[in-house]
Amino acid sequence: MATCVLRNLNRSVLVIPRRFETTISRPDKQLDEIIRVDHAGEFGADRIYAGQMAILGNTKIGPKINEMWQQEKQHRAKFEELINKHRVRPTALLPIWDIAGFALGAGSALLGTKGAMACTVAVESVIVEHYNEQIRQLLKRKDADLSIIQTIKQFRDEEQEHHDAGIQYGAMEAPFYDALTKVIQFGCKTAIELSKII
Repeated sequence: MATCVLRNLNRSVLVIPRRFETTISRPDKQLDEIIRVDHAGEFGADRIYAGQMAILGNTKIGPKINEMWQQEKQHRAKFEELINKHRVRPTALLPIWDIAGFALGAGSALLGTKGAMACTVAVESVIVEHYNEQIRQLLKRKDADLSIIQTIKQFRDEEQEHHDAGIQYGAMEAPFYDALTKVIQFGCKTAIELSKII
């Protein structure tokens, strides 16, 4: 451990550690990446629903959006807990995901209920696929953390419910549905890859 040595007037030596060390081991690279990117994703989802609520909160679809938003807040809180527990560095891109997520949510909501639901379907389809891939990766490990796998499974199932609700509330009838969802899905996949490394 690196130290900083200070000498006082009495010529005694004070050794000050530069880095506080704990008995908690650092997570491995794969787990570090999973927790970081999932935290970023749930942070972004929280901001998307916040943007949708800002526009559609007082409409008929408002209670449903709020219901999904509350689940996303729980997901975000859990990954914030895991960030701290496993001493994982959050992505440096959170300020960008904050603005981009809110803008995406509000922008899609300006297209109406169907536009907001098209956004939900696009985002959640990517997240469900992403979580499934992580579950497959973790199940291959002999030292797999079963509590993290269970958390991801639970959140995947809830994201699938959000996806299905979006379809139920008319996502596929949104203007330019195919183009809109492809653009949003591309953006989500790009955000995932960037959040893994930055």
